[in-house]
Amino acid sequence: MPENLFKINSKEYILPGSRACQGCGLSLFYRYALKALRENTIVTLPACCLCVLQGLYPSTPVCVPALNNSFASTAASASGLVAGLRALNKADITVVAIAGDGATFDMGIQALSGAAERGTDFIYVCYDNEGYMNTGTQRSSATPMGALTTTTPILTKQQPKKDFLKIMEAHNIAYIATASPSYPLDLYDKFVKAKKIRGTRYIHIHVPCPPGWVYPPKDTVKIGRLAVETGLFPLFEIENGKFRFTGRSKTQAERGNRLPVVNYLEKQGRFRKMDAEQLRQFQANVDAKWEEYLRKVEE
Repeated sequence: MPENLFKINSKEYILPGSRACQGCGLSLFYRYALKALRENTIVTLPACCLCVLQGLYPSTPVCVPALNNSFASTAASASGLVAGLRALNKADITVVAIAGDGATFDMGIQALSGAAERGTDFIYVCYDNEGYMNTGTQRSSATPMGALTTTTPILTKQQPKKDFLKIMEAHNIAYIATASPSYPLDLYDKFVKAKKIRGTRYIHIHVPCPPGWVYPPKDTVKIGRLAVETGLFPLFEIENGKFRFTGRSKTQAERGNRLPVVNYLEKQGRFRKMDAEQLRQFQANVDAKWEEYLRKVEE
C-alpha cells in the first residue's frame, strides 16, 4: 500500500481554468506531482503541451514559479537554475525540469545526458504522450510502431519506440522511476521520494492524449490503466541500481496476470491501420521487455 495513502497534500497548485485539452492526462500528472513537490519548487519547461497548460503571461493557473526555455534546452535550463540557486544559498529549492517526449527523446537528449553524467541535482520529468502533440501530432522517436501520425499518414510508423529508460539507466543516476496519472498514489509517492534524493532523478510519465491517440476524453484513466495492465508501461523504480516493480505492476509480476496488448491498442484510433504482423511483433516486444524486467527483479 502506498505510504502516502492517507496523507496526500490537500493543497491545490493548479487552479481551475487551465488551457489543457479536455481529458488531458498531463493535467492529472501535473496536479499530483505538484502536490507531492509542494512549495520551494521551480519548474522549467520548453515549448510543449505543459506550456499551453501554464497559460499566457501574465496569467497562469499554476501556483509555482515556472521558466520557459527553448525546445532542446530544458536540462540545460535546469542546470543553470541549480547553479544560480546554489550561488544564492537557496539550495533547498527543488528544480524540476518537465518536457515531453519530443523535447526529451529527440531534441533534448544532449543536454539531459550531459546533466545526468555530471549528476546535476534536479528532477527531470518526461511526460510521454508519444508524439509532438502540441504542434499537430507528428511522429517522435517515442511513437510506437503501428501508430498513425500526421507525418506517417499513409503507412504507420514502422520502427519500435526508443527505449529511453534504458538510456537513462546507463547513466547510473540516483533515481529512475515510471509513473502513470491513472495510478495517482503511486505517482505521488515517487515524487515525494524524488524530492528527498540528491543528484539527477529521472521520472518517466505515461500520458494518454485524447486528440493525438484518437479516443474519447472520458477514457483517459482507462487507457492509462490498460497500458499498465498489459505490461506495455510497467510501474517501477530503480534506486541505487536496484530495480523493483511498484503498485499494480508489482501485483502483476507476482500473479502473472497481464492482459493482451490488443486490449490497449484497439481502444485508440491511431492504431486503426496496424496489420496482423505488426500486432504480433508489438506483443512480442512487450513480452520480451517484461521478461527482461522480471530478470532484473531477481538480480
